Amino acid sequence: MTCRVIAVANQKGGVGKTTTVVNLAAGLAEMGRRVLIVDLDPQGNATMGSGIAKGALTASVYQVLLGDAGAAEARQPAKEGGYHVLPANRDLGGAELELVHELAREARLKNALAEVAGDYDYVFVDCPPSLNLLTLNGLVAAESVLIPMVCEYYALEGLSDLVTTLRKVRVAVNPKIEILGLLRTMFDARSNLSQQVSQQLARHFGDKVFDTVIPRNVRLAEAPSHGLPGLVYDRNSRGAQAYLALAAELTARLESATPSLSH
Repeated sequence: MTCRVIAVANQKGGVGKTTTVVNLAAGLAEMGRRVLIVDLDPQGNATMGSGIAKGALTASVYQVLLGDAGAAEARQPAKEGGYHVLPANRDLGGAELELVHELAREARLKNALAEVAGDYDYVFVDCPPSLNLLTLNGLVAAESVLIPMVCEYYALEGLSDLVTTLRKVRVAVNPKIEILGLLRTMFDARSNLSQQVSQQLARHFGDKVFDTVIPRNVRLAEAPSHGLPGLVYDRNSRGAQAYLALAAELTARLESATPSLSH
């Protein structure tokens, strides 16, 4: 099976990107898929949420981007969940300045992942909530983008900005990147606004909107403080069950299709 590199991105913060990355990785690993998370956010939330101590890292995605370590050397197994993580800490915040004069700086991650692509079926890149050089590295490395979003009024505006960004990336540096799908997260079925925004998404993006909806769920929110995916922390919670359904929907969508890009 070809390795699929998927960027999980939204320029708006607080939409459940990291929760999606960690739980989708755990769900796919449970289905027997080999999964790597690349934590591209200097906050290192995907790293901590996988039970990896940020302060104890000897090599991280920072060293990988600068060429001081290989991806195979820097990756670590999650504490539980069955997947690997290319971890991050606050050192990563300095990478943008240090890379600014380097050649092909936006392709550093893509080139680094080539070393380990054969070890994985899926690589998920957890992008920071801004359009910077780190996010650009994620979008250049990826073949597709999964966009988590909360069904609120301002989310539609943020989505419009991201679609514009992807169009520019496609023209300038990665002509094959496409939207894999939009994921409705932290969904409150009792809210009329959530229902209205959800319907607007379905009208505008059709089958690009995942059928699976991730509900607002306390157990999912608690899990990272224990260094665990929600699927491990409380498998029977509504949130965990939703991510298991998403993993099944994602594999059905991708593994029955012809892969668009080999790595």
